[in-house]
Amino acid sequence: MSIDYDSKIPNNVDLTDNRRLQRALESWQPKFLDWWSDMGPEGTAADQIYLRTAISAQQSGWANFDYVRMPDYRWGIFLTPATPDRTINFGDHRGEPAWQEVPGEYRSVLRRLIVTQGDTDPASVEQQRHLGKTCPSLYDLRNLFQVNVEEGRHLWAMVYLLDAHFGRDGREEAEALLERRSGDPDRPRILAAFNEPTPDWLSFFMFTFFTDRDGKFQLASLAESGFDPLARTCRFMLTEEAHHMFVGLTGVERIVARAAAVMREHKTDDVRRYGAIDLPTIQKYINFHFTVSLDLFGAEISTNAANYYTMGLKGRYDETRREDDHRLADAVHPVTERTGDEFRLVEAPALTALNESLRDDYVADCAKGLARWNRAIKEAGVDFELTLPHRAFHRGIGAFADLKVSPAGKVVSEAEWARRVGEWLPTDEDRAFVHSLMGEAIHEPGRMANWIAPPARGINKQPLDFEYVRFN
Repeated sequence: MSIDYDSKIPNNVDLTDNRRLQRALESWQPKFLDWWSDMGPEGTAADQIYLRTAISAQQSGWANFDYVRMPDYRWGIFLTPATPDRTINFGDHRGEPAWQEVPGEYRSVLRRLIVTQGDTDPASVEQQRHLGKTCPSLYDLRNLFQVNVEEGRHLWAMVYLLDAHFGRDGREEAEALLERRSGDPDRPRILAAFNEPTPDWLSFFMFTFFTDRDGKFQLASLAESGFDPLARTCRFMLTEEAHHMFVGLTGVERIVARAAAVMREHKTDDVRRYGAIDLPTIQKYINFHFTVSLDLFGAEISTNAANYYTMGLKGRYDETRREDDHRLADAVHPVTERTGDEFRLVEAPALTALNESLRDDYVADCAKGLARWNRAIKEAGVDFELTLPHRAFHRGIGAFADLKVSPAGKVVSEAEWARRVGEWLPTDEDRAFVHSLMGEAIHEPGRMANWIAPPARGINKQPLDFEYVRFN
């Protein structure tokens, strides 16, 4: 199958002149389209969606809006423009020229980093493929599809790196990215959070706020890499990831605002009877998605993270803005440790505590979103505050895995956990109620489901009643 590179795959990596890469992509592209047909958004192949498409890495070219059928979307391959004479900014190779080719001694480690990152992109598309059937508005449906096609483009970006720099091993890994399936017991995705179901729109908004925010920090760390093609690829991906987090931030905010408005209008905390999602249930969903996403950062103390850093493969968030020696040989970082029934901060070697350092940055960023949601509650005159649970709560990885801890950070017995877990995490009843609100998809321009408030503005300066999706 021959590909028209100029029209089908916008790129700035000289695809037209790279026959070896062309052959690899010509083999992979039909398999990607088959995967998209099987596992992408369900029943949407003929619909025209108002989507943005990146056609260049320049500021004027990365957000072009028009109607497009998703199977015809132009999944491009873009790296941010190269920095002349860029050097490695951290680790044992600090000050050396950035690598334009894979350093042989780090080949397997670097490939694993790219595969793990790339596996998250198709996974999220698979998790969200049924949501279009219950969309709360055309605005939200369009945003879901934008997230989906950009996750597809991010997959293309990782496959480009594998095909261009890792030979046969890379091609085999690229095919395996299309063979695993989210939640499949025999062929699961690599990371646990990407095997969790996303059965409703509250879960989708939580996912795009919390789990895609993990993606932001992982991409930002890889954007510091001494392997320049990876760094430049991830920097461009971050421009698109920002929209995904915006979808989550504003989606939850609109659900919160609707709940608060119903509470004020009817002078009751029992908003379920009026078709809204109550704030305690929203808190439970926060507790679940936040803690599942915390696990994505790995163990608090990690020799793997230290090795990635000293090798120059994966840096810290905002590495170049930090004022230290960027080697961390003698540096320390505070890490939460359990002592009896209490938690305290202890100093640990900064190199082995890099996962925790990145998790700290993530937690602080999440807190900004909760502050915004709480402002919406306060402005409605409602006395309720959403909070982030303690980092030891509901953890499956690291020092706190399987430890029974309340959201407030109190170690509890197995019996108390069993008795109170329904207060802290979504119950089957909670999930059934949220699911019951996910009725027929709303396709009327400008109309919103009862459980969510309208957005403040439309996409690309369009009105809220714009026809974001044209159904065929």
